[in-house]
Amino acid sequence: MTKNNKLRNKQVLVTGGAGFIGSEVVRQLHNLGAKIIVFDNYSSGRKRYINKIPNLVQVRGSVSNPSKVNDVVSKSDYIINLASLPFIPDSFYYPGEFFRINAEGSINVAMAAIRSKRIKGFVHISTSEVYGTAKTVPMSENHPTLPQSTYAASKLAGERAIFTLHKEHGLPAVIIRPFNSYGPRITQPYIIPEIISQIFHNKNFVKLGNVESSRDFTFVSDTARGIISGLTEDKAIGETINVGSNTSYKMKYLVKEVAKILKQNVEIKIDKKRFRPYDVQKLVCDYKKAKKILNWTPKVSIDEGLTKTVDWMQNNSPDFATPFEGWAKIYRMNLKS
Repeated sequence: MTKNNKLRNKQVLVTGGAGFIGSEVVRQLHNLGAKIIVFDNYSSGRKRYINKIPNLVQVRGSVSNPSKVNDVVSKSDYIINLASLPFIPDSFYYPGEFFRINAEGSINVAMAAIRSKRIKGFVHISTSEVYGTAKTVPMSENHPTLPQSTYAASKLAGERAIFTLHKEHGLPAVIIRPFNSYGPRITQPYIIPEIISQIFHNKNFVKLGNVESSRDFTFVSDTARGIISGLTEDKAIGETINVGSNTSYKMKYLVKEVAKILKQNVEIKIDKKRFRPYDVQKLVCDYKKAKKILNWTPKVSIDEGLTKTVDWMQNNSPDFATPFEGWAKIYRMNLKS
């Protein structure tokens, strides 16, 4: 990893820092010599993913609580805003809560940063889902934004609010749109961990929905590196930047590759209940802007990344966030924390 001396001994706040991408970001920040504050309500993130990292303070709380947000922001030099309700199927059932966290919560963090007057860099994490299905390939930052889920709509609302606050108040904001990430320390049953988990349990078959859809997958260490690169790059301020691999894979291809790694013969069974009502069919990242501004390119191949993910899952028991009613109960318990 390229050394980033600007972060050495600086206080970096990572909202959602106990989550899947957040825990990798925290590890890389530690390797850069940063002091880290993780702000998380643990409705999705897991304390054990970051408990052993030195120079780290964990603060339990929600970005929906302006008072607690102000407190942690006031102690920070830089902010990476990863706090989010991330799982698309949950958003079908709790659209209001997704907007409260992904849009209003992001505004709370940004306004606290503006009031603080000491924040040198602010990276806000959006998603490639704001684009909807690819109209042109690869998809640059100028691709139309046509979100096809409440999750994507809430993320688009959040990032547009951050952009306007940058323009209106001088918030030193960078918006990163990661394409699909995968790797160790997962917190949600996304497609790759879902495939691996099903093969572990069923051995010779998996039940999936739309296996013809294709996504651009980036290994989590590459995603985190791209996020951190935006934190201290002045040329990135005010920009929206894609982070992805520029290669798209169908779901059925992933099944084949994971089965090969596990040395299993696996049949795909189509489960109509798993089809999303308004699914994105294709995502392919154009990362030219990230390469130009952040000097970022992906390094981990899909074969290497899948192998690392399988190895991690073989040696760890993923604790996926509880979906739907159970998840909402946990979330509401933490809403004012």
